[in-house]
Amino acid sequence: MSPISRNPLVHGSNLEQKEKHRTKYRDAESKNYLIEIRREYDKWHAANIELFGPTSNSTDQDNTIITKRVELLATYKNFIDQQQYAEKFDSRSNLHSSVLEEFLYYLFRDLAKDFGENALIGKSHTFKDIFFVPPNYSEMLKRPYARIERKDHDFVIGATVQASLEASVPPEQDKNPGEVLSLFKEEPEQYSEVTVTGNTETHIFDIPVVAIECKTYLDKTMLEGSSRAAEDLKARNPNSLYIVVMEWIKLTSDVNLRKYKVDQIYVLRQQKNTDREFRYEESYIKNPINSTVIQHLFYKVRKHLTTDWTGGIEYGIQRGWLIDE
Repeated sequence: MSPISRNPLVHGSNLEQKEKHRTKYRDAESKNYLIEIRREYDKWHAANIELFGPTSNSTDQDNTIITKRVELLATYKNFIDQQQYAEKFDSRSNLHSSVLEEFLYYLFRDLAKDFGENALIGKSHTFKDIFFVPPNYSEMLKRPYARIERKDHDFVIGATVQASLEASVPPEQDKNPGEVLSLFKEEPEQYSEVTVTGNTETHIFDIPVVAIECKTYLDKTMLEGSSRAAEDLKARNPNSLYIVVMEWIKLTSDVNLRKYKVDQIYVLRQQKNTDREFRYEESYIKNPINSTVIQHLFYKVRKHLTTDWTGGIEYGIQRGWLIDE
């Protein structure tokens, strides 16, 4: 089974899809806008690729590098967020929302590389749950019929796992597997890839260590959904970190953030949400994306990736408190 191919440049891929779409965006105005956006995107992409760091090792230049990446993001965001582009390519097109997802790739790319070429980084359909659905008891004795349910995440850092499962004889019986049986196979597309060889299933899926949800703004309903996703993730991978990042916030002071399962919420513009049409009024003041907020995000993720996760009850007894803070 070959590894799943991924493109971490999700915004560039979104732009390319629009440029090559066979039916949509064929009018002269759309084509012209896409040419203008492509020109600025290529500059943004090239500048980020040329810029190196930060990495897993702390240096005096880390803040400077992050600030530079934020400046590059701000320049591109200010361009693509212009009213004519926002009205031509609405929120359903994901053109604007994918900018932040690709920025996270640039921000964490060199950090992830330090852990090896197999590091998973970018948008991913990750492991959510496993269950078993044989068509009948007879087939269940031949192979597990496992399904790996997946969950879409805007950005993850993690690992890709390949797992082999097979039906086994009870331990008290003869361990000779005997005849290899012909197997029934039916795999719905919404689950992970599976290859069946003999009585063995091989599944391949992604496990996030860091999951980041990207939003233009966050309201209470969205936060509740993020909290449920974080709880599901941590139930399967307790060492994971779940973060929500957005430009604006749409929560009131009545919301008790401590009841939710997310590890951190970052408001990049440190500003309350305003409906998009009001953001183009002359009187509206849009806060810039704050590099200090991005620095806090980066250092939180780096600390999590470089910290030893071992511990448990015995380690906790030695120090006197059992749960890491």
